[in-house]
Amino acid sequence: MHLSIPSILLGVGAKCLLNWGLVLLQRNHICRSFVGVFSISVSVADTALTLAVAALHLQGDGLFLGLRLTRHHVCLLVQILGQIYGALQWPIVVAAGLDHYCTVSQRSQLVPARARKIIRSFVTSLLWNLALLYVFLLSDFFPVLEEESPYLLQRCWVFHMPQILQVAMALLLTAGCVVLHAGWPPLGCSGPRLSKHPPLKDQTIDQSETRSRREIVHQASWIFLNTWALFLFFLAAFLLLPVGIPAYLGLNVPWLCFLNSLLIGVVLCAVCPASQLAQGSAAVPPDSFCDWRFS
Repeated sequence: MHLSIPSILLGVGAKCLLNWGLVLLQRNHICRSFVGVFSISVSVADTALTLAVAALHLQGDGLFLGLRLTRHHVCLLVQILGQIYGALQWPIVVAAGLDHYCTVSQRSQLVPARARKIIRSFVTSLLWNLALLYVFLLSDFFPVLEEESPYLLQRCWVFHMPQILQVAMALLLTAGCVVLHAGWPPLGCSGPRLSKHPPLKDQTIDQSETRSRREIVHQASWIFLNTWALFLFFLAAFLLLPVGIPAYLGLNVPWLCFLNSLLIGVVLCAVCPASQLAQGSAAVPPDSFCDWRFS
């Protein structure tokens, strides 16, 4: 789709302000998770894009490291960064999920805090470089540039981002399956029945753990929906309506915060013992939006 350069500038500028606002909101613990470190990198990338688009749009051209840049480079930068954002969607989910798994299972406690920060920063840098190499060397990306004079150019062709909808569908289906599995009675325990022999001790413990796990999943679902219900409503609207998301807007800090909460809920329900969650002794990754306290 074609978008005017002023509208692109307005979009990336608003996105930049929102990104830094959420980063400042989480400043006390933002480096304690991979999602937080990556949020800082996204904010820096969007700031650089905003400044470049503003400078080239206002001046018409300019020199950078001996290269003459024009408004055609605005379209090129927006398209390249949009493709990089699309390539990063699934790797972010995998890396954040592994980071939360290590935190909840307390495996990360074996590594000093300073080393954990260095590892998260290294993984962030590695993902950016791999995405850049993928876009230029392995993908079928081909920039679409207008033939107008750079001084007359007012619109750019912008790609859509299907990856964000794919990730949202996959994660929401996974979360839905977890909730359904927790609410479904286990085989052989569908209801009360008479028996001549009392249940064995191991069977009683297993049934108690199953009920506790089911209650934990229900509480986690309620905690997540109580915070992100409105966001899910708009996300469902994007899934159902033929509305495309510009690729340069697809990766942002609000989306990363949503992924962070969703992955924390899934990992807590799948990995952490129900007894630790109920007693409040579980190692919960930092989350500025959901209060992961269980009863």
